[in-house]
Amino acid sequence: MKKILNIFLAIAVLAVINTSCIKDLDTVPIDPDVVTAADVFDDPASYKQVLAKLYGGFAVSGQEGPSGQPDISGIDEGFGQYLRGLWYHQELTTDEAVIGWNDQTIKNFHGQSWGSSDVFIAAFYYRIFYQVAACNEFIRETADSKLDERGVTGQLREDIQYFRAEARLLRAISYWHAMDMFANVPFVTESDPVGAFFPQQIMRADLFQYVESELLEVEGLLKDPKANEYARADKASAWMLLAKLYLNAEVYSNSAMYDKAVEYSEKVVNSGYTLDPVYQNIFLADNHNSPEIIFPIAFDGLNTQTWGGNTFIIHAAVGGEMDPAKYGIDGGWGGTRTTSALVKTFYPDIEKGLMSISGHGKSINEYPVLHVPGSYQGWDPSNDSTVLASVNSDGNYEGYLNMDAGSEFKFTPQPDWSYDWGDNDADGSLDVGGANIQVAEAGYYKINVDTVAYTYTVLATQFGVIGDATAGGWDSDQNMTFDPATGMWTAVLDLVPGFVKFRANDDWAINYGDTGLDGILEADGDNIAIADAGTYTLTMKLGYPDYTYSIVRSAFDKRAMFFTEGQTLEIVDIGNFNDGYAIEKFKNITTDGATGSNLTFPDTDFPMFRLADAYLMYAEAVLRGGGGSQATALDLVNAIRTRAYGGETGGNITSADLTLDFILDERARELYWECHRRTDLVRYGKFTGGSYLWPWKGNVAGGSSTDGKFDIFPLPDGDVNANSNLQQNPGY
Repeated sequence: MKKILNIFLAIAVLAVINTSCIKDLDTVPIDPDVVTAADVFDDPASYKQVLAKLYGGFAVSGQEGPSGQPDISGIDEGFGQYLRGLWYHQELTTDEAVIGWNDQTIKNFHGQSWGSSDVFIAAFYYRIFYQVAACNEFIRETADSKLDERGVTGQLREDIQYFRAEARLLRAISYWHAMDMFANVPFVTESDPVGAFFPQQIMRADLFQYVESELLEVEGLLKDPKANEYARADKASAWMLLAKLYLNAEVYSNSAMYDKAVEYSEKVVNSGYTLDPVYQNIFLADNHNSPEIIFPIAFDGLNTQTWGGNTFIIHAAVGGEMDPAKYGIDGGWGGTRTTSALVKTFYPDIEKGLMSISGHGKSINEYPVLHVPGSYQGWDPSNDSTVLASVNSDGNYEGYLNMDAGSEFKFTPQPDWSYDWGDNDADGSLDVGGANIQVAEAGYYKINVDTVAYTYTVLATQFGVIGDATAGGWDSDQNMTFDPATGMWTAVLDLVPGFVKFRANDDWAINYGDTGLDGILEADGDNIAIADAGTYTLTMKLGYPDYTYSIVRSAFDKRAMFFTEGQTLEIVDIGNFNDGYAIEKFKNITTDGATGSNLTFPDTDFPMFRLADAYLMYAEAVLRGGGGSQATALDLVNAIRTRAYGGETGGNITSADLTLDFILDERARELYWECHRRTDLVRYGKFTGGSYLWPWKGNVAGGSSTDGKFDIFPLPDGDVNANSNLQQNPGY
């Protein structure tokens, strides 16, 4: 089946949260009738249905779709969803994301200024342990003794062994999240009694050993790689998690285990999963077809409706001048953007020049216009593509029109023939009802009209690109080609770092630059900087003001999916969606351009584990002394970069380039917004402190040093106060 989650809705899971109960964030029973285990498992089909609920615990937040009968209470159900909580903790706390909303303490995440009473931290903490408790109960109820009591034999019993191994893997994932983010946490397993009690606290290093041992046991019990149903775990899922444990072992247990990280990431590399040929496809609505995704959190717009998950990730990233329809949704929430720090991992010199830009300009409806009917366009004054515009609304109109040889035309202030101007003497003066104005040659004409002085000019133009970034320098134009069908001037040029402008007729009388780097051209405007050498496609659309252009690198890193129109690079005001580039990575659009099944709730799955991550883990572990092959590490990294550059090798690196710092940046480029960044920065010693600053770290625009205590999150006050077995994490 495409998504196992489709079958679990309204299935009871007999789980009780085995942590301290607090009044503001209690768990609630899944089934309003509070059925017993015997009731549930009387039906043989229930085993798989309850397993589906365990998987669904990562995707949904309750029992009635986006809201109603939440799994945890005391907070908006969307905020209490697992993936949304994970994303907040792993992304909002880093250089990869900010959020503009004022919901309670949410902005404290990016500022690294949270405390132990933070409701969002508590929500994710309890969501983790809700998931652990649900897995515990399923594991308890599928023990051999229980199956013997129920007389479960044959194929069902064989299937249940796989189900049970998967449940242990899912529990291990949640305990990994608890260990990674909260360090020393309450510890419960299937061996503990059902009911309310105060669990003991386990130290991080001990929890590391437990999760490791569980994974080593279940890896042999899971189905082979790619042999399970989509969205269900297999051996490669266990190997991925083991590789992550070992790569971070120094953080978790103060013991380096990079050799093990090499071993298990290599197992994943050789498991049969393959890189998706197109990076974008990994994040679209039909990404269940991707050969790269090893373990997803599966979403379906009809069956897994939630205000968290990819509903949040996609909707919150759309705002400003972004068109929600292009992302397959019915509206943007205008919340999340990225910082310049992530942008600079792709474009280190972006402040010196452009890697890619496009302008949109204003609609003609936003300026007073003058119509130019003529033989070249069928003498139609209502044709709104053949107009001039007055950008200052002062009676001075300007624009460019393409005309055939011998074309005749006139000017009309309205889209009709009630009033018109021509020129009786062909002297550049306007006459009411005057003779047709004529051009002798075919060409692209710049036309200026002054309706106050009743004068006009018509000048044939041929455009080119000039500047020290071009082969001709500032002395020779590189000609552009005009396409009458699109109204675009185009040139494909090899450029070097430097500057360019657009000019007409090999002369400086008409030249355009971009003052403000907004993609809109101004006469005599600023030179346009090019930051990096490469082949670029330069386009320019004049017609009527605003004049717009684009400069796009032909061979570039296609993972840089930033929306920049109307957005600034730097964030002055986190609450303003237009401050900071928007992210276009996840979409509710299929590979063939169709929208998902629901415009509100996306079909797009979230790739928790995917192959490229294993490639990068292998390379990092090799560089950290874990053995393996540096040549293989380089090949794996370049395979990722070749995919990133659309199959071209222009972005490939050499062995000298392959450093730990490069890997950290490459992980950002490859895996941003996939809930890895905080863990990566902690491992590199760059999450807190002052060695690495990014905008608004520490609630300071330029970034500031933060306390090392923020490397882990606090246990919720309510839990610590209720359970005397728990000690708060240091510093909180």
